Formats: sequence, structure tokens, C-alpha cells
Amino acid sequence: MPPEPEEVQVRAGVEADLEALTDLYNHYVRETAVTFDTAAFTPEQRRPWLHSHPVDGPHRLLVAWIGDRIAGYATSSQFRPKAAYDTSVEVSVYLAPHAVGRGIGGLLYESLFAALATEPVHRAFAGITVPNMPSIRLHERFGFRQVGEFSEAGRKFDRYWDVRWYEKDLHHPSE
Repeated sequence: MPPEPEEVQVRAGVEADLEALTDLYNHYVRETAVTFDTAAFTPEQRRPWLHSHPVDGPHRLLVAWIGDRIAGYATSSQFRPKAAYDTSVEVSVYLAPHAVGRGIGGLLYESLFAALATEPVHRAFAGITVPNMPSIRLHERFGFRQVGEFSEAGRKFDRYWDVRWYEKDLHHPSE
């Protein structure tokens, strides 16, 4: 009989997650063009980022764990610093390599958008470095639509990368 699949726990990110979150993000910094950061972070350097995502409000950090291993995280972050953008967020998902292809990105987004349903957020935006079909499929599955593409927007690994922008309407009936 095959072993039972381990249950995925999704919860708000907390200080105790900082080292695991930093290690996970650094994988993407070192190995991929998914993020345009080019130097790995220490947990102390990532602490302000962690604290910019409180347990409630429109800027969230949700973490998925399988047993004692981080499986991934999703965020909704400030889109731009000007006040008129306060009803918009930028969202992202990062998965641990062992968790890719297991539905955890979808589980994280389901939880994130359920939490945002009670917040005064009107639009969610996602910038995806292309090519990245798994991320594009995930965002389209959650109702994002492509709204534009910035060509050669960032330089990493000795080449330029395009960034495709997607948006999702989070309009609430009471608006």
C-alpha cells in the first residue's frame, strides 16, 4: 500500500518561518530569472519584507508546509507606493522545488484570494518573467488576464528578460 500523502498546512507567515522563507526565495534568486533580485539575502535582510505582510489586511503572506518542510508561499504586496494605488496589490507564489506540480500553488492562491475577499482590494496584478508556462497557467486558472508585456525589462544571467503583466478583478459587490 502506498504511503498516505502528507497534509499541506497553509497559514499566515510568522517570524519563525523567516529562515525557511529566505532559503526558498534564495533558490529563485540564485537559479532562476523568476525574480530580478541578483544577490541572495540573509534572514535579517528579509525581515522587513516579512513584517510588511501582517496577519490581516490587504498585504498578506501565506505559507504552505508539508510536515516540517516549507512547500511554498504566496503574497499580496503593495503594488505601488502612491495612495491612489492602495486598492491594488501585486501577488506572487513561490514553491519549493520538492513541491512543484503538486497543486500547492493553487492551494496557496485559493487561500490568499479568500482572505482578500474581505479586504478593500479592487485589483490584483502579477508580473511573470517569460517564459514561465506553469506560472502563466496558474494565473489564468485564477482568472488573471494578460494586459501587457515589458520587453527586456530586466537583465540577469547575462541576458535580458521580458515581463508579462496580468490582472485579476477583485471587485466586490458592495463597491
